[in-house]
Amino acid sequence: MRKSRKLATFLLAGGLAVLPLMAADAPNAPRSETSFDAGWHFFKGDAPGAEKADFADAAWRSLDLPHDWAIEGPFDENNKTGHGGAYAPSGVGWYRKTFTLPVGDAQKRVFIDFDGVMANSEVWVNGVSLGKRPYGFVSFRYELTGHLNFGADKPNLIAVRTDTSQQPASHFYTGAGIYRHVHLVETDQVHLDHWGVFVTTPTVTTDAATVHVQSTVVNNADKDQSVSLSIVLTGPDGQPATTAPATAPAQTIPAGKSAVFEQDIAVANPKLWDIATPNLYQAKVQVLAGGNTLDAETDTFGIRTFEFKAATGFWLNGKNVPIYGACLHEDGGAFGMAVPARVWEFRLEQLRKMGINAIRTVHNPPAPEFMALCDRMGFLVMEETFDTWHGVDGGATFGYQTLFDKWWDTDTRDIVMRDRNHPSLIVYSTANEPHDDLTKEANQQAFIQQRDLIHKLDATRPVTFAIGRPNDATQKVYDTGFSEQMDIIGQDYRPNELLDAWTAKPARKVLFTANGHALSEWFAMRDNKFVAGEFVWCGADYLGETDWPNLFLGLGMLDHTGQFKNDGWQRATWWSSAPVLHMARTEEENARSGLVPDWSPAEPDNYKHARVTVYSNCDSVELFLNDQSLGVKKLNTTSQALRTWAFDYKPGALKAVGKNGGKVAATEEYHTAGAPAKIVLAPDRGKIADSWDDVSFVTATVVDKDGVPCPNAEVPVAFKISGPGVIAAVDNAANDSHEPFQGSQRTTVRGQCIAYVKATADSGQITLTASAPDLTDGTAVIEAVKSN
Repeated sequence: MRKSRKLATFLLAGGLAVLPLMAADAPNAPRSETSFDAGWHFFKGDAPGAEKADFADAAWRSLDLPHDWAIEGPFDENNKTGHGGAYAPSGVGWYRKTFTLPVGDAQKRVFIDFDGVMANSEVWVNGVSLGKRPYGFVSFRYELTGHLNFGADKPNLIAVRTDTSQQPASHFYTGAGIYRHVHLVETDQVHLDHWGVFVTTPTVTTDAATVHVQSTVVNNADKDQSVSLSIVLTGPDGQPATTAPATAPAQTIPAGKSAVFEQDIAVANPKLWDIATPNLYQAKVQVLAGGNTLDAETDTFGIRTFEFKAATGFWLNGKNVPIYGACLHEDGGAFGMAVPARVWEFRLEQLRKMGINAIRTVHNPPAPEFMALCDRMGFLVMEETFDTWHGVDGGATFGYQTLFDKWWDTDTRDIVMRDRNHPSLIVYSTANEPHDDLTKEANQQAFIQQRDLIHKLDATRPVTFAIGRPNDATQKVYDTGFSEQMDIIGQDYRPNELLDAWTAKPARKVLFTANGHALSEWFAMRDNKFVAGEFVWCGADYLGETDWPNLFLGLGMLDHTGQFKNDGWQRATWWSSAPVLHMARTEEENARSGLVPDWSPAEPDNYKHARVTVYSNCDSVELFLNDQSLGVKKLNTTSQALRTWAFDYKPGALKAVGKNGGKVAATEEYHTAGAPAKIVLAPDRGKIADSWDDVSFVTATVVDKDGVPCPNAEVPVAFKISGPGVIAAVDNAANDSHEPFQGSQRTTVRGQCIAYVKATADSGQITLTASAPDLTDGTAVIEAVKSN
């Protein structure tokens, strides 16, 4: 996780949200880390000279970060991003921010940290270029020391130029701009290196664990410095995990050099990090000299063991745990790439309901907040570094292959160093179906070099990549033996080929890095215990990789607003331990669309013969039409086939009852709706914090006079807000809608649309009103609260 940043967890009505709290780690520590998100100015287009202090930017737009300007549109079939980039706009964007520092900070080291900038960024401070970073998904730091002014009357200027002009640059949507958080960090001349603390747990039992803390300290002073370290471990309960702080013996660090400190700390009766009990510890590392604290930071970690075994798959804390995974792109629907943490948290909550316990971050490292959520919520993570090496993927002429030879080492280092303390992280992937000739030594070395570097930086995790078409003439990874260079063999689709490869060499450790929704692909894992698990393509509908007029690809188990689709219900029947039951009409939808059953067809004469499919893991399901049984169907545990009823349509009530052991375990019921009469607003939570990362999902549903939802209703809903809040975005589940996401109106799809609301103050009532022609308005009240 990020250094010197505490992730404050605060309870809100209806759930937990994780938000960043910027603060110094200790009152006497000179280190400070503050949010640098507020008070920027933005210009869409090129502005030569904008890095200079005398540049006039009065016409620029004022905003706070994170910010993805591409999601603001307009989306157009002729935009250069094309099929892969969701037809979003691209080009140059500039950001500027002025700030002052007190005179007392002149003796400190000052850094600026960017969690992610899309893309080809260059950063200046007071007209001095600090460097360029082309890869938009990597986090990076620049030092400002030596280029700053100090004093209330001596402002400083940070300028950032981003450029996504060269397109197509990806086969999926990547956005544009400074789309993740930015931080200003100040330290003493002697300080912990950036991402310089690495916490591992080399030995773990239920009775005792060894926590190994490796810390790199940098001496930027002009003289040698003797320093020691004090390390305090805190348990999941917030109490000290040891009887006393651990101390690393003093070392003398020459001026301009660094030193590595190693310390083993014994923890009795550790509380293990696990999927069901994601216990988190903290290690506070203090740099001491002459009785003073020169620097301090706190890092979150978990105590656990894991391994992949060739014969039996994945093991966590000594237990055989199948990896039930989902591939997940980073865009957040209406938010584009600038995604509040609560949006990710909601999606993870939904995926957990399906029984999913792991995420593959395709095809890039995610934001730090996402990794922290997986730690806290108990998700395993396969983190992908890049989409490709040298080959062109999906027509992306200006993809990562144009950067690989120059940047793979730097980017890989920063990805691994940033995330190696996360207990959720279990495997690195270095590419997705690379379109390289893997029979050639040069292309094989692309993987081998990355693997070796990752092993050097983090020897605790295996390395793989997602193989595509393994037996094709330009691949032959099993025949040539190249697959043996992988710690784990990961393959996308074609599951039988991977099963055959294991049969040929049972010493291989194997993992389905992407599988489709077909029952046969699930059985390939279910019936072969040597398969460590599978990641389903994909967790949620995502922007890009689709054809106009669609903006989203619709292969997700969730739609892009985070609601279950039928593939999600199907997966839940296979993987969830809780009772699952869901009805779907199959005449007017396929198994993927996720259309909510509408028991009031617009043209009932065309729906005389009804067909309803029930997704359920219950022992038996009985279907009732107007309280008359249409029959009971049992679960076939061998084939796990869907249960379907065909009958003549009648208006009224359709009800499904699922039973386990003869007792009712789940029910679902739909009623014939009358004419649309009003709008009902339903916030997912009654309170939201005054933080960029928190958001309330307010669903607007069109109902009849009796409150029955009207899934056939397609009406334009206009939202208005009052009080300390803003409408951050609006959306519906349609993948082909071109209505603006940043607006106040959205047309209902399946009778619903959604408004995302943020708080702008730490107290007060936010009132959201929804209206549509000929319908009674809906109103919802949300309380704004202070973030902890």
